Formats: sequence, structure tokens, C-alpha cells
Amino acid sequence: MTTTTATSLSLIIERDLPHPAEKVWRALTQSPLIEKWLMKNDFQPVVGQRFNLRSDPVPNWDGVIACEVLVLEQNSRLSYSWSTMGMMSTVTFTLTSTSAGTHLHMEQTGFRSKEDNAYKGATWGWNKFLGNLVDVVAKLG
Repeated sequence: MTTTTATSLSLIIERDLPHPAEKVWRALTQSPLIEKWLMKNDFQPVVGQRFNLRSDPVPNWDGVIACEVLVLEQNSRLSYSWSTMGMMSTVTFTLTSTSAGTHLHMEQTGFRSKEDNAYKGATWGWNKFLGNLVDVVAKLG
């Protein structure tokens, strides 16, 4: 699902997980767990905290995504800036408890076009990452 405004395009991916929001929240906010589903990082769950996500460098990219925690609402909402290769965007995770577990809504805003390599890469990447997240959450005690 995507939405557009006059200035930017958003990528939205949603998942229903058969786990409580507290368990999903742990995977979203604990650095060792984030590494298992997303990337190496120095994340700390503090509003205003700057952190980096790190992947293997590839041609024309150093593998670093500079971020800053913008919103942190325990077990319900996490948002951070996402800056790489000259593109600034915002990633927001919203958790909603359901009778079967938790509904996860992930939105990344700031794309210019669906034809952008950044948008295409994010679509592929977030589907992969969120699949990894589901696996990590399932293994949590």
C-alpha cells in the first residue's frame, strides 16, 4: 500500500502477529534484537538519541544509515529519522493490540516516486526485514 502527497510518497507495510505488543516492542527497541532482524546498530530507546544502522558497504554506499529517535511511546509507537545517500525520510512503527495478538503498521515517508531506486529498494528491504522481525519475535521467550 502506498500513499502520496504533493511533496512525498510513503511506503506502508502491515503485518498481523500472533504475539502481544510487548513482545514485538522488545524486538523493535532492543539493540541485539534489532541486529537480528534489521542491521547492526547502536540504538538506544531515548527520544533525541542519534544512532546508526550498519550494513556491508556496496559500491556507491558506505553501508551506514544515520538515524535519530523521534517518538517513543511504550508498546505502541516508535519513529526515527532515516538518512542515507542524500535521502531523508522517517520510519514509524505503530503497534495495535488485537484479539489475536498485534497489528504492526510500518510506514516510511519521504520518497519522491515509485520509480525511484530508493522506493524500490525500500519496498524489497522492508518486506525482507519485517519477515525477519516476525521470526525474531516468534523465538522470544
